Amino acid sequence: MFPKTKPKTKTAIQWTLTSVALHDAYTDFILDHQARNHTPATLAFYKYTVGIFLAWCEAHNVNDPQAVSARIVRQYVAELVSLGRKDTTVWDHARAIKTMLRFWLNEGYITTAIKFDLPKLEKKRLLVLSPEQLQTILKACNVREKALVLFMVDSGLRRGEVCALNWSDVDMTTGLVMVKRGKGGKARSSVIGAKTRRALLAYRRTLADRDGALFQTNTGTRFTGTGILSIFRRLTKTTGIHVNPHSLRRTFVILSLRAGMDVLHLKAMLGHADYSMVEKYAQLEDIDLVSAHKQHSPVDSL
Repeated sequence: MFPKTKPKTKTAIQWTLTSVALHDAYTDFILDHQARNHTPATLAFYKYTVGIFLAWCEAHNVNDPQAVSARIVRQYVAELVSLGRKDTTVWDHARAIKTMLRFWLNEGYITTAIKFDLPKLEKKRLLVLSPEQLQTILKACNVREKALVLFMVDSGLRRGEVCALNWSDVDMTTGLVMVKRGKGGKARSSVIGAKTRRALLAYRRTLADRDGALFQTNTGTRFTGTGILSIFRRLTKTTGIHVNPHSLRRTFVILSLRAGMDVLHLKAMLGHADYSMVEKYAQLEDIDLVSAHKQHSPVDSL
């Protein structure tokens, strides 16, 4: 039932539901997300996670929304765990199922709320690059890669948001970056500094199309998320320092806090509705704890 290997994209595997009742309830759920103008990435996430769960239900003779229960969901989640899926993957699947079941209840596909606890996530110290590591990575970059790395660290934007940007979205005078469609379809602004803007201008001089996509392939087409990941894989292999879009986003948070940025402004630039994700990203490094203690030690200040 489960794919033996993770597909390259979450839409690489299509799930065929033979049960009319499950198919209709699934289709309505996806249509609701489409009607609310959710991003293609969000739609792909729900199509994959919810689709594979419902296909699993059919394989276990659960052919109607009313037959889905908390026990069925827990059994499915337990099977994901037994297959060695990462805790974040298991949590994502469980969250998607919970969202779908809430929709089913509101739309009358089920008559009783199905309640279950989301699996616990292991608390880990998230990857953040030190200034020294960042300098090492930049030395291994070509002109385009340097502009990309500096832009992502300086703006805190997500990979998909960076891919969608055009040159017209970046004000080279002020550094203001207009994100027209961020996560959840929300528009917001971010800012980049003078050094990043200079790196962008150096990169722009290498392009034939200086008005289209901000980051382009060698053939002049818009960079995709997969293309950005390929750059980071090469830099990781070259430098021995693990780097990916999320590590750059977290590095943006830590370095911004160290530089004294207000948390309210940081939340706005990250595009978060509340402070919970800011707190998750802003896990303080040991160096921050040592520095804070030196300034505020209760004993040393006696």
